[in-house]
Amino acid sequence: MNYNYKINLLKALAILVVVSGHLEFSLIPLFPPYSFQVMLFFFIAGVLFNPRYSFIEYCKKRVKSLMVPYFLYAFFYLIITKISTPVVGKFWGMDINLKNELLYPFLTGHQLDLISPLWFVPCLFITLIIYKLLTYIKIKDSIKLIIYLFLALLAIKLQKYSTNISCLWILRSMFSLFFIHLGFLYKNRIEGRIDIFKPKIFYLVIVIQSLLWLTNKDYSPLDGIGLHFLLVWGQYNNWIVPILTSLSGIWISLFIVEIISDKIKNWSFIEKIGKNSYHIMANHLLVFNIITYSILFFKGISFDIKNANDIYWFYNPIKTTYFYFVAGIITTTYFGEFLKKIKGYFLNNKAKRENSL
Repeated sequence: MNYNYKINLLKALAILVVVSGHLEFSLIPLFPPYSFQVMLFFFIAGVLFNPRYSFIEYCKKRVKSLMVPYFLYAFFYLIITKISTPVVGKFWGMDINLKNELLYPFLTGHQLDLISPLWFVPCLFITLIIYKLLTYIKIKDSIKLIIYLFLALLAIKLQKYSTNISCLWILRSMFSLFFIHLGFLYKNRIEGRIDIFKPKIFYLVIVIQSLLWLTNKDYSPLDGIGLHFLLVWGQYNNWIVPILTSLSGIWISLFIVEIISDKIKNWSFIEKIGKNSYHIMANHLLVFNIITYSILFFKGISFDIKNANDIYWFYNPIKTTYFYFVAGIITTTYFGEFLKKIKGYFLNNKAKRENSL
């Protein structure tokens, strides 16, 4: 099985978990999305980390792959938000100024509500740059893992400072470095060398996860979002549980990919989901809100009910949750495919012009 195929499948699962979390249901029973969804993406980034690039080369690549599309989407959603405001009766975001549009992406990522799921991208960019710098410190990877674990625990202990947004980005990276390094070690020291999918390990993970639920103070299993922690705001409910639930969530995700990869190798749409995870992350809230405002309009319900709640509020979750989920995934996946075709068209024309000179 092609290794990149499995990683793409893991990305598909990760973005499906994110979208399910924003609709407040758990795609994987016993493993609620807010207990591991973001850390799974950091883990994937670690798996894909290539140390052979120089620091300057690596920065250029991450700017191109992460920050350029981020700010293109930020500009796009600034226009969408501005245009939609007279229609829906609310401006979904902060005041428009250079500080909010250029600095806040790195501080909170919530300068515009519709783009808020992409807060993760500048956070990932900063953390990867820090991780790249730290690769120049020549100590054993196992020792680095211990150091990064200490930093993650320290970030949890320092969460009281997360209310200061100038500190928030530091605390996010302190917590996340551990999972990037874990992904790097998995790719280079574990995958293909150590069998981590033995039945005994599966049973152990399930038992541990069920015990972790005993620490859950906020939600019932029926709500599907228990054991949550919020890296986005540097908020944790327990000093060790966020790390353990992240590890168990990452393991179950790898396990799922391992057992289904052969079965769905010809399912092209699943591959498309993985390849368009960035576009799904960027656009699913727009789709959800279009659906919500459309339902309210056709039912003759005032938009005030939506505007009085946050950007994630959606109409009648008991009946509509899975419709939102399916519609959001399909629409944003094919929107990503459409953007790729547009990009390919311009690149091909550029190449033809250069060859004709």
